[in-house]
Amino acid sequence: MQYFIRSGATARIRTGCLVVGLFDDGSSTGPESGPGSAVDDLLKALRRAGDLPRKAGETLVVSAPDGLAARRMLVVGCGKRDRYCIKQYRRAVGSAARQLQRLGASDAVFLLATPGMDAYGRARHGVEAAEDAFYRFDELKTENKAKDLKLKKLGIHLDDAKGRAQAARGIEYGEAVAEGSGVARRLANLPANRCTPSYLASFARKLAGKSRRMKADIIGETQMKKLGMGALLSVTAGTDEPARLIVLNYRGKPGGKTVALVGKGVTFDSGGVSLKPPPGMDEMKFDMGGAAGVIGAMAAVARLQPAINVVAVVPACENMPSGKATRPGDIVKSMSGKTIEILNTDAEGRLILCDALTYTRRFRPDVVIDVATLTGACVISLGHHMSGLMSKSDELAGKLLGAGIAAEDPAWRLPITEEYDQSLKSNFADFANVGSREGGALIAGCFLARFTEGLEWAHLDVAGTAWRTGSDKGATGRPVPLLVQFLLDAA
Repeated sequence: MQYFIRSGATARIRTGCLVVGLFDDGSSTGPESGPGSAVDDLLKALRRAGDLPRKAGETLVVSAPDGLAARRMLVVGCGKRDRYCIKQYRRAVGSAARQLQRLGASDAVFLLATPGMDAYGRARHGVEAAEDAFYRFDELKTENKAKDLKLKKLGIHLDDAKGRAQAARGIEYGEAVAEGSGVARRLANLPANRCTPSYLASFARKLAGKSRRMKADIIGETQMKKLGMGALLSVTAGTDEPARLIVLNYRGKPGGKTVALVGKGVTFDSGGVSLKPPPGMDEMKFDMGGAAGVIGAMAAVARLQPAINVVAVVPACENMPSGKATRPGDIVKSMSGKTIEILNTDAEGRLILCDALTYTRRFRPDVVIDVATLTGACVISLGHHMSGLMSKSDELAGKLLGAGIAAEDPAWRLPITEEYDQSLKSNFADFANVGSREGGALIAGCFLARFTEGLEWAHLDVAGTAWRTGSDKGATGRPVPLLVQFLLDAA
């Protein structure tokens, strides 16, 4: 999709479709469609006829609208004026974008504003919301594939031409975030027989090849053994698919700050010997959502080229049962030298992450953020709306929470204290990989914290936000927007 900026009188805009926002009280969202305008006159006529959409997301198409140079006008409901914010704006853009796909227009201009939102925000969030609506995953279908969009160009209307530079930057950043989210969604949506650890490694190499500032290193199991990654290797012991440790190193500012992103990459999680129940097991291809999010963020970094150093470390493997699989009660030695009693082989994400976190120390990062579809307990706590955030650093937690709000990709901070950590006690090893059932997400965070002493570290549990279930089943691309916003803020 090609995005552009348009300003000036809306009545004179020549476009296939002019998109207008309408509050439930019948008033429009933008000053250019306010009292006395051609758009306002049309809305009044439609209101008298009782044809206007009343609920948020509802749409109405008007062909050959009187007084406008546009061939069509699409009216989209924006809900209540006093509740209108970034979230409602993005919903309105998404609803309009889905309707535009059904029309014959080759271009459209959005006349949607948000109180308090500048030109940058309007453009960036507009682009991201539109690209989210346009996303399809049908590359493995042979029938009922989505037809190519007739729509080729989308314009963002500005009330004041002075905001063009801001809006242009918003489009640039929005396209980068949308590309990164699309990469994450595609990788997670691919089935486990396609998206193997080796496939992820190959994809990472190709991604690094797009930027002179980024390089990829792939570590195999032989080298993992030499490094002492006993925890990671215990997870992959039962599968025939070889594990890979993927390292993407972006140097945007030599000598500057380094942020490390660590993503859980279990490309299929059967639970191992602690086998998961069959219902919903197909969704365990999404258990590499953390890895997909981190690689997606790196795709956005490769495009934006920010002045910051970012290293992504992705432990990629499968967790399968077999005669060679790790058993409950086995004790393994992690790369850090600490021993772990494995009481549940389905608590495998923390085992591959702990070795990856230890490996990350060699880059001397200023900040480390791990991302993982780690626990069902986090889904019980926060549902599918917010990612769980844990950190002992108030400053880092505050920056990540702020980035989530700005990017409309929110997280919620959860406690990580000694009381939860005590649950990991083991009679036979330094500690166990699971504790009590109560507070499971927090205990998992405490497990990871044992490997981050001296690091400025945060953990994002995206088990509830990385994918949707039900009829809408599929990856969301989160937390790419949050991660990219954090990196841009840091740069």
